[in-house]
Amino acid sequence: MAPWNVIERHVVAYRTMRMMVGMADFTHILASRPDFDDSDREWLHHLVADWQVIADLSFADLLLILQTGDGGYVVAEQCRPSTVMTLRTEDVVDNAVNDDMVAELDAAMLSDDIFRSTVLRSVGKSTVCNVYAPIHHNGKTLGLVVRETNMSTRESTGRYENESIKAGKQLFEMIPRGEFPYKDSVMNQRHIARVADGFIVLSVDGVVQYASPNAISCFRRLGSLVTMQGQYLSEVGTGLLHTNDSFPESLPLVLSGKAAIDSELEANRSVVSMRSLPLFDERGRTGAIVLCRDVTELRRREQELQTKDATISEIHHRVKNNLQAVSALLRLQARKTTSLEVKKGLEEAQRRVQTIAMVHEGLSQTADEIVDFDKVISNLLKMSVDLATMRDQHIHINYIGKFGMMPAQDATPLSLVLTELITNAVEHGFEGRKDGNITISVGRGGNNLNVVVEDDGSGLVMEEGRTMPRSAGSGLGTQIINTFVTNDFGGTVRWEARREGGTRVILDMKLRAAASESE
Repeated sequence: MAPWNVIERHVVAYRTMRMMVGMADFTHILASRPDFDDSDREWLHHLVADWQVIADLSFADLLLILQTGDGGYVVAEQCRPSTVMTLRTEDVVDNAVNDDMVAELDAAMLSDDIFRSTVLRSVGKSTVCNVYAPIHHNGKTLGLVVRETNMSTRESTGRYENESIKAGKQLFEMIPRGEFPYKDSVMNQRHIARVADGFIVLSVDGVVQYASPNAISCFRRLGSLVTMQGQYLSEVGTGLLHTNDSFPESLPLVLSGKAAIDSELEANRSVVSMRSLPLFDERGRTGAIVLCRDVTELRRREQELQTKDATISEIHHRVKNNLQAVSALLRLQARKTTSLEVKKGLEEAQRRVQTIAMVHEGLSQTADEIVDFDKVISNLLKMSVDLATMRDQHIHINYIGKFGMMPAQDATPLSLVLTELITNAVEHGFEGRKDGNITISVGRGGNNLNVVVEDDGSGLVMEEGRTMPRSAGSGLGTQIINTFVTNDFGGTVRWEARREGGTRVILDMKLRAAASESE
């Protein structure tokens, strides 16, 4: 144990933190304990990550209570049952435990096994019986799990309630022995079965002693017509499979209840997710609880989404290919024309088409309509520089900040804006120069985007009475920049000269897709 003065300092720091943030969460409460090492904290995190099944089976609220340095106790975490009305409608995490319970909690902390309260207490209008499970880990007692049972729920119970409560008590009694949470559990499925979805009680040999109505319905969906009680669950489950049906390696362990693991059973065009919870007493394994959940519709929706995502990606891929074909035709036409003005116009059109094609290429590589804009724009601007520079020119682009993920609705016009700015800088700012530098600074907060593009080129040549640079030709690039920024992003474009020489363009925009998502 840590020296008392060390604990006292941490208690003071902990209370100061509570005053600052209003309420500490579980992680902060654990961090306030200097006598806990990383493995102790990990064990407690593991416990609260998996104790919902105990609350649901027991029809009871659970509280995790830790001792404080001043001899009191604090509620570090709570768990409400999803199978019955909770006793705790309010959050009690970070609340100090009443002084009249300290003596009972002290006795429970010293217990090697389950400690039962000798008095009934009141929570709201309910009469509650408390049972304590001391949490032993690495030779020390970390705290207590309190099972709060509303006595009114025990007045009239049927087979379902009796079997559920019995199983919940067995799991609860495994806590002091360090057998729950499971040290070697393997959870692979995304849709983990819950108590309310259906549960089966197995004997040590894997024989079904009880199956809840929902569990029976799950196996009916799989095609089972036998009475499950008294049957080996492994025989019932494997009997549903045909020659070509998938057979996960973990399935036998789940059906026999021999390991804390999950799996899926797929038959009769239905899918049931199952999870095995072995039960132990002082002598060893006594049986298991197998949770069942019909995930047929969830799997069907996932397959539909995968098909939809694949279709969208394929569309973007084909659009990219078609745009690249258009770009190739424009490049071919530019080579055949003898007019320098027409050639330049065709080359600019080819570059713009290629820019849109690269955005679609990025979209074709993801399942979402969102691209990592930093990767897309880096390739695009490199391409723009390569196309605009002369043979002996060396133009470098530097980035400050990140654009982040961006929907296609914003990515395409923003790509065109930035490539036009870079091309304009290279063609006009570095005309007649061997090298140069362009810096792109990005500031993004939610749907607000600020982009500053700077170059150390020859600077602006402003037309009288205008706030944009005078560029060669028709100035289509400048028109594209202003049109997209103003119309698509409701933003502004400001051109100004750099003090060190060159040009600075400041874009203030509001991303449309981000704005709609935040509403």
